[in-house]
Amino acid sequence: MGGWAIAVHGGAGVDPNLPVERQEEAKQLLTRCLNIGISALRSSLPAIDVVELVVRELESDPVFNSGRGSALTEKGTVEMEASIMDGAGRRCGAVSGITTVKNPISLARLVMDKSPHSYLAFSGAEDFARQQGVETVDNDYFITEDNIGMLKLAKEAKTILFDYRIPAVGLDTCSSAVDSPLQMNGLPLTVYAPETVGCVVVDAQGRCAAATSTGGLMNKMSGRIGDSPLIGAGTYACSLCGVSCTGEGEAIIRGTLARDVAAVMEYKGLGLQEAVDYVVKERLDQGKAGLIAVSKNGEVAYGFNCVGMFRGCATEDGFMEVGIWE
Repeated sequence: MGGWAIAVHGGAGVDPNLPVERQEEAKQLLTRCLNIGISALRSSLPAIDVVELVVRELESDPVFNSGRGSALTEKGTVEMEASIMDGAGRRCGAVSGITTVKNPISLARLVMDKSPHSYLAFSGAEDFARQQGVETVDNDYFITEDNIGMLKLAKEAKTILFDYRIPAVGLDTCSSAVDSPLQMNGLPLTVYAPETVGCVVVDAQGRCAAATSTGGLMNKMSGRIGDSPLIGAGTYACSLCGVSCTGEGEAIIRGTLARDVAAVMEYKGLGLQEAVDYVVKERLDQGKAGLIAVSKNGEVAYGFNCVGMFRGCATEDGFMEVGIWE
């Protein structure tokens, strides 16, 4: 055993002109979440509890696109999704179409622990939440003024690709404005907001776990489901590793990105960072994404093929890093 390790992310694909104050705000949140996870690991909490705890914190802060601060659908509402997986026994739970549950990641955990199923969605997931007595709020709780403005801009512009946290003021100088729309599955996408959040942990006993949560794409069609709740795509954990992905959901789904990291470790004998690099290079085709991963040996790794990824990681030997750019 190499000791515990933890990594967090706040999304891949960051505008290079993102204001410095926004960058610092993001890094402060990542640092806070890392410290929460580190404290829990030092208190001997199992990996599955730590990933839930950290993602709850990320969902509760509007800096990133999950929970409060989630991206808006074309109807101006929030539909969230999340998944969690315990590498011990490959137990998992996932939810989609969540509109009132304050912390979707904890509902995904309850699906894993308290239901006979692995995945519940929309009204069925909301009904289950009420049966379990989880905290619920009005949909307005998740909606921020920033996102109302970004949705309006997305609907008007039709061809803008931007980090959805960039203020509307001064957008004309922002390098994220592009001449042609982003293509997804061969079709134009009016706006792309990739800031999913996630956490992966290996504890001192070598148990791996992963959790991912998101509000999805800004201006997405109502009912759209991305990679984040899909086990093997956005989230995966087994006896070898734990992985959480972020970025272009449709590309991550096609590449079964999270599972493939574990697969090349198992079948090709690659180390963790080698596996991450291989999957990011070979499995995304034209898609843009990133991921974080830990191994049962206490290693931590990340990789991305886009401009920047909000991420942080720490290991039991004292290493700690928080960054955005390469």
